[in-house]
Amino acid sequence: MLSLLQTRRDWPGGVLAERLEVSGRTVRRDVDRLRELGYRIEAVKGPDGGYRLEAGADLPPLLFDDEQAVALAVALQLAATAGTGVEEGALRALTTMRQVMPSRIRHRLDALPLVAVRAPGRQAEVDSAVLVALGGAVHAREVLRFTYDGADAVRRAEPHHLATWQGRWYLVAWDLDREDWRTFRADRLALRIPNGPRFAPRDLPEGDVTSFLVARFRGATGSTAWPYQGEVVLDLPAADVVPYVGDGTVEDLGDGRTRVVTGSWSWTGLAASLLRFDAPVEVVGPPELSEAFRTLAERCAAAARGSSRRG
Repeated sequence: MLSLLQTRRDWPGGVLAERLEVSGRTVRRDVDRLRELGYRIEAVKGPDGGYRLEAGADLPPLLFDDEQAVALAVALQLAATAGTGVEEGALRALTTMRQVMPSRIRHRLDALPLVAVRAPGRQAEVDSAVLVALGGAVHAREVLRFTYDGADAVRRAEPHHLATWQGRWYLVAWDLDREDWRTFRADRLALRIPNGPRFAPRDLPEGDVTSFLVARFRGATGSTAWPYQGEVVLDLPAADVVPYVGDGTVEDLGDGRTRVVTGSWSWTGLAASLLRFDAPVEVVGPPELSEAFRTLAERCAAAARGSSRRG
């Protein structure tokens, strides 16, 4: 019943009884039991009558179905590596859940081979209070005042989204002083209080926050595609190439050769990324990619000469 009450605002008593396959008397008894547990369930007046789950002043005992319990346990394990300052709380909450879980759910969770590992040197710790403050400003549409990356200058921005990208938290905001969209790392923000006035939301250039972040971190403007894309043939079997191409495309040409179409933020960056395969490379196009390989060859030769002289 609690799961159903959480899915929509109002539930007619007859519909609840039908969904739960019980009598109207049983519905009323279960509603009374939930109220005793601390849930605010209001009676809805009208021809059909019914019930509505309201927010309460205190957190009542939480009831989950099996799927919800497994999903929450998995989320808590991932939260323990999120770098948001809630790791200890997540682990304590997970321990509490496991202590009261039915054995059938514990067995399902234990059978799930999940190991959440934080990549060393990748995630940056963010005070959970900062994330809460940023999220509150986003929700309230209030201008933020802050210093950034240790600088003294106070910056002003309209916060629109709080998002994660590759293990870091970012604030997507309209910079009022630079009159442009910016992304700010949450761990480098030092908030100033109070917040500024409310603002009207703006539309992101790429339409949604996911497309915006993908475009920004790829160095593209107005597109989520890599700004520089090329095509090569590698003297490697496709099976050895696929795990390392990311969002590029791979075509098996047979005879141990593979066609790869992929991109990067620059031509030299693209050429360097393709050299990691440690195999002969044939450039199909464009000419700029061939020129980037020549540039890298000259740099590598100069580096090798410098190393030989020091030796």
